[in-house]
Amino acid sequence: MKQHLQGVSNTDGKLSLLSLSHGKRTRLWRLLYGHGPRNGSLLVLPLDQGLEHGPTDFFPNPPAVDPDYQFRLAVEGNFSAIALGIGLAEKYMGAYCGQIPLILKLNGKTNIPSDADATSPLFASVEDAVRLGADAVGYTMYVGSPRQHDEFRQFEKVRQDCERYGMPLVLWSYPRGSAVNAKGGTNTLYAQDYAARVALELGADIVKLHEPNDSTANVPAPYDQLQEDAGARCERVVRSAGRTMVLFSGGVKDDDDDAVLRQVEFYMQSGANGVMFGRNMWLRPFEQALALVRSVHVIMTKYPR
Repeated sequence: MKQHLQGVSNTDGKLSLLSLSHGKRTRLWRLLYGHGPRNGSLLVLPLDQGLEHGPTDFFPNPPAVDPDYQFRLAVEGNFSAIALGIGLAEKYMGAYCGQIPLILKLNGKTNIPSDADATSPLFASVEDAVRLGADAVGYTMYVGSPRQHDEFRQFEKVRQDCERYGMPLVLWSYPRGSAVNAKGGTNTLYAQDYAARVALELGADIVKLHEPNDSTANVPAPYDQLQEDAGARCERVVRSAGRTMVLFSGGVKDDDDDAVLRQVEFYMQSGANGVMFGRNMWLRPFEQALALVRSVHVIMTKYPR
């Protein structure tokens, strides 16, 4: 009995620290312990690039333009979840219901307009996510954009709906806009650290961030005086997110599999809850992608959360 109780306590991880409704707790448990590495870490396969970047993202691997490619990869590669918009979920999820958790992206934009006044309007609802059997919703917030006031008001309604429906909220917390560019750029430690704290302050359960770079040009004090290595920068960002779980972006495709695996190990060592890998997975031939994700699992199982 003592061993059984010890095992139960170990499956709570960060969930034991959070005040959550039963619905949120149940859905987060499925993401953290029911799929993927199943140890409190998360491995998410996003497919929102067709909207955000356009069809050219699929050119290097033409079979990947068919969303069935990513659904098969998510299931056979044992991802924690697949993240995509409502059109793809309604048209392609049916054959995979129950096999892979869904994170339904509620908003997005094209990359055609300038990012100087970036904003990401809603095109789906939390109620849509419930109807589709999702285990979380995703929301993109452009931190620091001149349209940030509109984004905050839109986010307020989404957060309230998530509480009402018991739906976990994953925030793509992206620094964007002319003011961010004037203060060093989107991937500086200043910008990513601020984005992490914004996610915590606004009430996100999970936040997706990018690895902060080492640039200090034009960034505000005291960030302009910080001389930290990559590990310390990522650890700082994770601390700023507090009890909001951090996923780092897997970035653009890297043909070096070993480099991808080193990146995963680095993020997990920095205290992140996991990684969101899109193009670094589905731009590879299918069997190669499967082999790579299995190696990623080996690494992530060493870092229970």
